[in-house]
Amino acid sequence: MKFLNKKYRSSRLLGNQQNNTIWAVSKKSIFTMILIPFLALSQNSTEYGVFENAILTPNPAQVTQFEKGLAAHNKKYHGDGPYGVRVYWINNGPKTGSYVWVMGPFPWSSLDNRPTQKEGHDADWNTNVAQYTTSESGTQSYWRFQAEMSRFPKNFTIKNMEVDYWDVKRGKMAEAKKLVEKVHQVYVDKSPDETYGIYTNEFPSTKEGRDLTVISFYDKSAWLGEDHGFVTKYESVYGKDSWGQFLNDWMAVTDGGETELWIFLPELSGISGVVDVSTRN
Repeated sequence: MKFLNKKYRSSRLLGNQQNNTIWAVSKKSIFTMILIPFLALSQNSTEYGVFENAILTPNPAQVTQFEKGLAAHNKKYHGDGPYGVRVYWINNGPKTGSYVWVMGPFPWSSLDNRPTQKEGHDADWNTNVAQYTTSESGTQSYWRFQAEMSRFPKNFTIKNMEVDYWDVKRGKMAEAKKLVEKVHQVYVDKSPDETYGIYTNEFPSTKEGRDLTVISFYDKSAWLGEDHGFVTKYESVYGKDSWGQFLNDWMAVTDGGETELWIFLPELSGISGVVDVSTRN
């Protein structure tokens, strides 16, 4: 699943005409804040999976020290379980050159037992990671995995991700989710092997405008320019000219969005990029 590729962009986002597309497809599409180690939560639990994302911006003159300290920290404190961490590098947009530190998924209750100063975690972070970052570093957010709108039909290994953020209008999240569910149904019917994930911000900000996220995984950059006829597939499910109505409905519940490309950095992460889908069923 690919939200707004460069060939199809929402008119509200980039000022194009309404024939732009909100969702384009590739056989290698996915979703990961994003996101992406998978851990089975107890079926008897009412808790749900959350990811903690932190934006880390190293001092340009100290990138080597930053990466060395981050890698060692993650291997020591974030190598498994709910505290397992993956690190990504942002290679486009305003945050180009920053790193995304992603922990989870985990239930909220697990945060009470996360590594702390007692285990030397905080001192290690401050000494070997934080001191090499800039004052803009450290922005943090929490994202809830929306399992009913996502699809992970087979195991895969993370390499690159397209992360599409959407600014949902106040009071319109329920309507936005219903539209996402319509797209999800097209994938179920027409592209059952597609892998993607949908996430919602647990603490959204009207200033930041990052409320709902779609993550697509890809191996080769050529994927970014591919078009696999999603509009045709959509209209085969919902009828002729239904895609135009979808675009109108989507723009009525959103105020645009933005896209980032993330590169997975296994050498800086505490866990690998392998996603075993069986562990989340």
